[in-house]
Amino acid sequence: MPCDLMLIAYDGSENAKRAVEYAGRFLSANRAVVLTAWEPMVRQAARLSGLSGVMQPEWVPDEEIEDIAYVDAKNVNIEGVRLAKLAGLNAEARTAECSSTIWNAIVDCADELDVDIIVAGTRGATGIRALLHSSVADAVLKHCHRPVLMVPPGREPPR
Repeated sequence: MPCDLMLIAYDGSENAKRAVEYAGRFLSANRAVVLTAWEPMVRQAARLSGLSGVMQPEWVPDEEIEDIAYVDAKNVNIEGVRLAKLAGLNAEARTAECSSTIWNAIVDCADELDVDIIVAGTRGATGIRALLHSSVADAVLKHCHRPVLMVPPGREPPR
C-alpha cells in the first residue's frame, strides 16, 4: 500500500540522484514532492565574509534581478523532478528558501506538508571528515520525527 506523500531532498549531487533512484525502486507514494532548499546570495556573501574575518561592504541585491541562487535551485529542482518521474514517481517541484540551515528547511517543509517519509542521500563521510563537515541527512534524521530513508553513496569501483 503506497504512502500518501513523500518528500525527496534534492540538491543535484550524485548522492541525491541515487536517493531518487532508490525512492522510485523501493517506495511507492501517491505523491512525491522533490524539494531543493536554497540560500539567497546576500546571506551566502554575508556568511562567507564573516568566516574570512574581513569586513565586506554591505551588498544590497537588485530587486529587479532574480537571485542567482534561486535560479540555480529552480534548475536543480527541475532536474530532480524529471529524475523522480523517470523513477516512476508522481513528482512535483518545490523550492524552499533557507532562513537558517538546509536541514531545517527540509524538516520545516516536511512538517508543513505533513509528509509520511523523507528521502535523502548521504555523503558517506567517515572519521575526521564526518566531524569537520556535518551531514544534512544526519541532521534531518536527528531533528525530524518522521521516517527517513537515507541512501548512502555507491561503492567506488575497484582500481
